[in-house]
Amino acid sequence: MANSTRAGRLIRQPTGYRAFIPARLPPEPPPAFDAELVKLLSDADQAVGRLDGYAELLPNPDLFVAMYVRREAVLSSQIEGTQSTLDDVLKFELDPRLQEVPKDVEEIVNYVRAMNHGLSRLATLPPSLRLLREIHAELLRDGRGQERNPGEFRTSQNWIAPENAPLSAATFVPPPPAEMRDALGNFERFLHGHTEIPALVHCALAHAQFETIHPFLDGNGRVGRLLITFLLVHRGTLRRPLLYLSYYLKQHRAQYYDRLMAIRVDGDWEGWLRFFLRGVAATAAEATETARTIVTMRERHRSLVEQAGLGLNALRLVDLLFERPLVNVNLVKDHLGPEGVAFATANGLVADFERLGLLREITGGKRNRQFRYEPYLELFRDPAFDEDGDVGSAEITTA
Repeated sequence: MANSTRAGRLIRQPTGYRAFIPARLPPEPPPAFDAELVKLLSDADQAVGRLDGYAELLPNPDLFVAMYVRREAVLSSQIEGTQSTLDDVLKFELDPRLQEVPKDVEEIVNYVRAMNHGLSRLATLPPSLRLLREIHAELLRDGRGQERNPGEFRTSQNWIAPENAPLSAATFVPPPPAEMRDALGNFERFLHGHTEIPALVHCALAHAQFETIHPFLDGNGRVGRLLITFLLVHRGTLRRPLLYLSYYLKQHRAQYYDRLMAIRVDGDWEGWLRFFLRGVAATAAEATETARTIVTMRERHRSLVEQAGLGLNALRLVDLLFERPLVNVNLVKDHLGPEGVAFATANGLVADFERLGLLREITGGKRNRQFRYEPYLELFRDPAFDEDGDVGSAEITTA
């Protein structure tokens, strides 16, 4: 039984189970900002501001964004049980016909597409239920989950439990469909209003409420994590989508679930805000450091090819590798300059870069060779994840 109705109430349903019916946002009474929480908010705001400012110093910030979107897609999908890695995604982008790429890589490609779709739609459509449905449709378009009503809110009860466990063993039961629709209406009004609430607090409250409502049959975790980024961009806190919390949430997975449950059981919004703001500050600091390293790396590698006398096309290849860090000769041939270059020119450049230690051949064959921009990709390697990307399966069971 809940100890507080601040976040909502457990209501017994006609068939005997109890479902959680969330209260409206913002919480009542409002979160109490003691000295610790004030400092955490200030630290997180400063960290995000530094990231936003430094990203603008990048020679081409969009290239940095592209890699972060891919990385987030991998990490967020791994939380839900996929096995594919960042290298698998890059291989798939280079040649979708490759047989060695895991089948679930399509789920990660869907995530990238959903992220990019949502970001482009923000220009004309604010965060809303319509936007969430569109993102969900992109996310579940192909692969496992495509039979789980992509782009549609659920019309049946779902629950959270160990894999394949029945409703009677649920650790949490979201609102039934009728109450869910009421909760979504209140949720959308919160997304559109309450601009007096600091942006990071607004994001934290919205994410937790979305996960509590759990409006889709599948993909709620991924959509909820995407929502954080969309809200930060929409509120103007970030000019570019560079803050992704999946890595932090995976590192602190048990605490993440505990903090969400503490909201529902005890109305402990303050504990959730502390956890969320610590994650924002840590993630923003890590991303800023990566941006600094990228600027230094680009200048060092450009100097290296200039000293080797490799010419303008070599400088273009350096920049191409920040966008496409896994290449073959044909890709280089087609993407250097407005009209590309000759195959022999591309082949020679790739060989020069391999000799300089900028590219590493990874297939070991003489045909269909692939080359990895090793120094850059190392910046996005996540040692906390197993080499095969296995982080376990999601704990979501639906009726």
